[in-house]
Amino acid sequence: MIQLQFFSGTGLSSKAIEWFSAGNLSHVGALLPDGNYLDSRSDKEGAAAAGVQIRPKAIEGKEAAVVFNVPATAEQEAKFWQFLRSQIGKPYDVPGILAFITARDWREPDSWFCSELQAAALEHAGVIHSLYLPANKVTPVALALVCSAIGEAA
Repeated sequence: MIQLQFFSGTGLSSKAIEWFSAGNLSHVGALLPDGNYLDSRSDKEGAAAAGVQIRPKAIEGKEAAVVFNVPATAEQEAKFWQFLRSQIGKPYDVPGILAFITARDWREPDSWFCSELQAAALEHAGVIHSLYLPANKVTPVALALVCSAIGEAA
């Protein structure tokens, strides 16, 4: 099973993401067995630089909203984590955030924002099929909708 933790934020950028995506979610991270997160963020937190990193259990300025348990075989789970770990150190996808207005392809593997990273990992692992969404619309809310269709809230 793969656990994805979705958050709502208190900052201006979080509220803008929530407004634009018509929901109350602004961030998502993959929950590691030790309770830390593997995600992509635009800010530096502690020793973790901006971009794709493993981050501490608590995320300042963000409130846990929901955890989805996404069913996966052992092989799919291994591929999911292998993909995510291979992305550590890649930068935050600033052009991707701006692409909510333009048309950047979120499947480009050079940089990531939170929900496109998790969607790409789920696709790579074969947990979900290639998503039929406009290339710039994989928001935390959209990904939560996908997860709610195949998994369950914890």
